[in-house]
Amino acid sequence: MQSSTANAVGRGAPSAQRVIVASGLGLLFDAMDIGLLSYVLVSLARVWHMSATMTGIVGSMSFVGMAVGSALAGAFADRFGRKSIFLITLLVYSLATGLSALAMGIAVFLVLRFFVGLGLGGELPVATTYVLEMSPEAVRARRTIFLEMFYAFGSIVAALISFFVLPTWGWRIVFLIGAIPALYTLVLRRSLPETPKYRSIQKRLSMGESFRLIWSKGLAKQSVVTWVLWFVMNFAFYGMFLWLPSVMALHGYSLVNSIGYVLIMTLAEVPGYLVAAWLVEKIGRKWTLVPSMLLAAGSALGFGFAHSTASLLIFGLLLSFFMLAAFASTYVFTVEQFPVQARASGMGWAAGFGRIGAIVAPFVTGLMIAHSVGFPIIFGLFFAVTLVGFLVVLILGRETIGQSID
Repeated sequence: MQSSTANAVGRGAPSAQRVIVASGLGLLFDAMDIGLLSYVLVSLARVWHMSATMTGIVGSMSFVGMAVGSALAGAFADRFGRKSIFLITLLVYSLATGLSALAMGIAVFLVLRFFVGLGLGGELPVATTYVLEMSPEAVRARRTIFLEMFYAFGSIVAALISFFVLPTWGWRIVFLIGAIPALYTLVLRRSLPETPKYRSIQKRLSMGESFRLIWSKGLAKQSVVTWVLWFVMNFAFYGMFLWLPSVMALHGYSLVNSIGYVLIMTLAEVPGYLVAAWLVEKIGRKWTLVPSMLLAAGSALGFGFAHSTASLLIFGLLLSFFMLAAFASTYVFTVEQFPVQARASGMGWAAGFGRIGAIVAPFVTGLMIAHSVGFPIIFGLFFAVTLVGFLVVLILGRETIGQSID
């Protein structure tokens, strides 16, 4: 089955591989930055003598920027185009990450982390919208998940850099490594065209108009579902994964062993994406997302009660697999809920609201650890929150497989 978009992509337009790779490299750096921060926090807490509460605040600051960046960039992408905002968000991220390596204290580091988040948060909804609109409808969901799979690659790269570089060269070199390659991605993206669907829009909406549209009578339910979904996914994912190296260290493992074990857990993210990419085109977006969330919740509970190295690794692998399968499905499920006039806005506002969960969760986790709350209770909280999201999507979520996104 071919659509006009398929013909556009196939004739005189960049190949699918080029679109996905040029777009996906930005997500790789996104995940790499978040992953690096989770490892760097262990080092910074010792160097700057930060309490668990302050460590949680530092971990949350990027997500404050992401919340603002997602909402603004999504609206601007509907107004000014996907490609131009695509480039600006990556440039902001690159510069702020490089400058983070020069920070001499917590205050400056916090400000720079906000701008890193501003760039990263803005990139996610725009990149997702771009790849979806550049893909034939028959494979649009699969290609979107292939894009999001770069997030898993970024987590793996972060773990490798932290394992081989952080213990020897220190955290400043780690951030420099994150900034320099991202600048090269700007070169790759400049040659990409604007999407045919965006060019076909006759009236481009302002930020206020697009916001009113996604909360109009016909779209309000989709907005409620996606906002709740993104809050839950961000709360659970970043509340757990940003603290994983620290959790392993608190279990008594050394810094090197903690990073090594988390690297092993991270490897399960890639097959999680691949399974989701296959299932979304077979059984649907909603019916891939719902069981993945339920199984991720169960894995979180199991990890909280795990004590031995073997059980921590088993439940850590299961948690990575199902959590990333659920997150991959979240992107496809969300971006297909909204019409082309407000697609990036709908995606951006949902992701931006979801970042509130990412802001709160690392801080709450740090606070609970500081007050000696046990891991079964901490991970039980993530189980409960994920279960709420599962029920909302199960009851109110709309399936979009086989439907035109125009």
